[in-house]
Amino acid sequence: MLASGECAKIGQGFCVLLVAWALVLTASASSGIRLTPKYVPGQAFRYRVESRTATAGTITTPILNPEGATVSQVSVHLEIRLDVLDRPSGGNPATARLRATYEKSSADSQSDAFDPARPSPSMEYAKLEGRSFEFALDSSGHIDTIQGIEESFPDRAIRQAALSWLGEVFWGGTFPASGVTIGRKWKSERPVEAAPFSDLIWRRESSYLRDEPCHAESEVAVAPNRTAPPQEGCAVILTRFTILRRGSAHAEATAPDYLRYGLRVSGSWTGSGESLDSVSLSTGWLVRSIETSDQQMDYEITSAATGSEIRNRSHVQSQLEITLLSARK
Repeated sequence: MLASGECAKIGQGFCVLLVAWALVLTASASSGIRLTPKYVPGQAFRYRVESRTATAGTITTPILNPEGATVSQVSVHLEIRLDVLDRPSGGNPATARLRATYEKSSADSQSDAFDPARPSPSMEYAKLEGRSFEFALDSSGHIDTIQGIEESFPDRAIRQAALSWLGEVFWGGTFPASGVTIGRKWKSERPVEAAPFSDLIWRRESSYLRDEPCHAESEVAVAPNRTAPPQEGCAVILTRFTILRRGSAHAEATAPDYLRYGLRVSGSWTGSGESLDSVSLSTGWLVRSIETSDQQMDYEITSAATGSEIRNRSHVQSQLEITLLSARK
């Protein structure tokens, strides 16, 4: 703060202005930037999703195909349109109901063994083109209810892979409620979706590295008689994560979907990885994300009624890149 003598030298009125400005900056720095998107009905944005998954290992079953593929690779190419349908009146601006439409969907796959029990990824992803589903975001920005998912993704494995982008685009709920500042670190957790273990989680540690221009292919759509806005700034967030079971590795933690069919799961599933994300400072939308991960699986699924087993021993390496192509406010 300025001493009274210094105020006298520069003028009392100007001094008061400087003090007020300093207080505003101090309050802003302490509260941090809130990057949670605020949704408005009628907004539409389009993302490109490119992923590559390489799997090495075996799935041993008692029938049909005793030894499954030992090496396989799947590359997925998606373009997805997201439309904001509505928002609860008077509710939190982070809440919304959206529709996701697969405008383009294709996949390339390679494998060293033919598995007649598994559908072709190329055929399954081709079926997604033109299909859509709706979902809601709660007041924290987390994905809440999803509707129409079973109709678009009847196969569990394809469903899990085709929705891998969803939790990356809508992860605003993992930011601290007080906001973030450059240099700040924070932690968060979320469950691994569709996993055979009910206590399997992603444990994340994120850090706000810096601000920089948004280097992406996104272009904000504007009316013909208006000039395009200047290039917006992005917050760059680095996240390192691990995949682990929340409790003991030997505890009973079979997922409810498996218990419903009289199945029990035991074994291990671990992993690690990192992502580098660019988030728009003006809108809170994800502009670009590049993620890599490495997972090790060794678990058995046993039928309580018959005692038959399926064992999955796999090493999975994944790369995921998400790019905002266009946004209409």
